[in-house]
Amino acid sequence: MTIGLMEVNLVDAHGLSKCDILHKIDPYVLIQYRGQEHKSTIAKGEGSNPEWNQKFTFRVEYPGVDQQPKLVLKIMDHDTFSSDDYIGQTTIYLKEVLEAGVEKGRSELRTQKCSVVDNNQSYRGDIRVGLTFTPRVETVSYSQDFGGWKESQL
Repeated sequence: MTIGLMEVNLVDAHGLSKCDILHKIDPYVLIQYRGQEHKSTIAKGEGSNPEWNQKFTFRVEYPGVDQQPKLVLKIMDHDTFSSDDYIGQTTIYLKEVLEAGVEKGRSELRTQKCSVVDNNQSYRGDIRVGLTFTPRVETVSYSQDFGGWKESQL
């Protein structure tokens, strides 16, 4: 099993559909990978075309439990006096990127435009995101325990 770091570069979104009838939307993104979650800043007053330009880091184990590892980006509309509205989401499948990173020592998915869809698979706009995966080199310790004592084999 390889352990490494995945850096996600959240750039911007375009043409996000409005959920709020009275006001501009204040979008933010929940980025989820295998039980880990990061939240972007709220693009207050930026409406349907927000910019974030933020980076987030996730700890990755490959291969892992699931056969098709994925990154889920959920786009939400922040509301002050009520619960936040779900705008839509996009999913990025990571198997090929992680395999290439393990093989080459680093891999990159250049910034690309991904479609945002709601629960009915209706188009809700686009989001631009990129990522890199870098496996971490594990150091192997050459010592052995003998009843509480350690003997170095170096």
